Amino acid sequence: MLIDTHCHLDAPEFDADRAQVLAAARTAGVRAFVVPAVQAAHFDDVAALAAAHADVHVAYGIHPLYVDGAQPADLDLLAARLDRGDALAVGEIGLDGYVPAADPQRQAHYFIEQLKLARRFDLPVILHIRRAQDAVLKQLRRIRVRGGIAHAFNGSRQQAEAFIGLGFKLGFGGAMTYDGSRRIRELAATLPLESIVLETDAPDMAPAWGARQRNEPANLARYAQVLADLRGIDVDTVVRATAANAHAALPALAD
Repeated sequence: MLIDTHCHLDAPEFDADRAQVLAAARTAGVRAFVVPAVQAAHFDDVAALAAAHADVHVAYGIHPLYVDGAQPADLDLLAARLDRGDALAVGEIGLDGYVPAADPQRQAHYFIEQLKLARRFDLPVILHIRRAQDAVLKQLRRIRVRGGIAHAFNGSRQQAEAFIGLGFKLGFGGAMTYDGSRRIRELAATLPLESIVLETDAPDMAPAWGARQRNEPANLARYAQVLADLRGIDVDTVVRATAANAHAALPALAD
């Protein structure tokens, strides 16, 4: 089974045709969708999606690019959500070193507090690590959690091995479909297959065949083929392995 370990189906880009987007993905072979929230205001939306669709699973978290609008009470709300027991993980959380206006101290505060919640509730985390791999690893070494997924991995081999050593799977998606993404494609081809999960980040991170268009979970089937081609193995092996890896990273998927 194909599992999209990271897609934002609650995004407004899908408001006009969300049911059709889900149907197209299911037709393409996607059997599970992980939808991480990015701010407290979205918790109800992702919960409603999961309630309406048995194959949609949720994570709750405050994304580093949304912490400027966050309040301390949002952490209490997050704790209350996690206590309900319907979340696969805490996410999307982490650090972002790409956007110049993002406040690094505020990001770090909310990241640390959310890692503490993940540890408190014994949940994996879904990490945002854009241009912040080492800073994220530093906090993960301080506040140990039960692993999870490093979303949209784009670091070095050394950093990849560090995340794997801390119990994380690495998310690969649209970026590896571009011929120019040499480092990502090399990592996708050579890292241990048991360390890789597939994701779309829909509606963002569009693939090479749909650049500058809305990304959709249905693209995951072609991502699996790209990964198979890069590794020189059959696509069924990739599908089975990445699904097993997703279940290992997010054990509640099996419930």
